[in-house]
Amino acid sequence: MNKNKALQKLNDFQKNTITELLGIEITDFGSDYFCGKMPVDHRTVQPYGLLHGGASAVLAESLGSIAGGMQVNRDTQTVVGVEINCNHLRSARDGWVYGKATPVKIGRKIQVWNIEIKNDDGKMVAVSRLTLAVIDK
Repeated sequence: MNKNKALQKLNDFQKNTITELLGIEITDFGSDYFCGKMPVDHRTVQPYGLLHGGASAVLAESLGSIAGGMQVNRDTQTVVGVEINCNHLRSARDGWVYGKATPVKIGRKIQVWNIEIKNDDGKMVAVSRLTLAVIDK
């Protein structure tokens, strides 16, 4: 399967989930990274018009979880979030934010992912660390 078809399949899989609700799109992936973007709009801002920290956490956990799921035998295993932290470094009022998940550790039972979220200017908005447990289905 080529990359464009794989991206379409990954985005179709997000239908009827919080990922779709917030407008998150999977944009790229490779053997050691996973990328997506999220609009900064009425779905993702808090009442003061700034990107909601919870929306950033959803983007981070979504990218890390999908990336983690791609590292296991999906016929017999899956991954579940155990812990996430998210440091909010800069506000965003409009445009898009872009997340990139990279592995810190891919183990048999535990995975740890680092997710950086940047704005349209490439400036860091948030950084997150996600721990996933690898479990049998």
